[in-house]
Amino acid sequence: MTGSAVQGQLVTTDFPPSPRPEAPTEPQTHDFVGMWVTEDRHIRHNLLPNGRYDEARGNRESAYQGRYHVTGDIIQYWDDTGFYADGQFRVGVLYHGGYIFYREE
Repeated sequence: MTGSAVQGQLVTTDFPPSPRPEAPTEPQTHDFVGMWVTEDRHIRHNLLPNGRYDEARGNRESAYQGRYHVTGDIIQYWDDTGFYADGQFRVGVLYHGGYIFYREE
């Protein structure tokens, strides 16, 4: 297994297979649907129940949009512009792109 340390925790980078980025979105039944924010709320990921996400940055609403897929604790994003990213949920926290996101209550 390959991985890197994030605040003393191993974050895996051996991701499970997921649907092709062009595959249609599917209804999501996992517990991660909802709003995830950085501590300063500058970046906000809204994981929608239809398999799409909407990301806001600062005052820029809908800065990035696309589809996502969750397998276990791994999330994979395909931005509508073709950009790919991934992240991992660990103990109620989302680690993604060098940022730490918390569930907005």
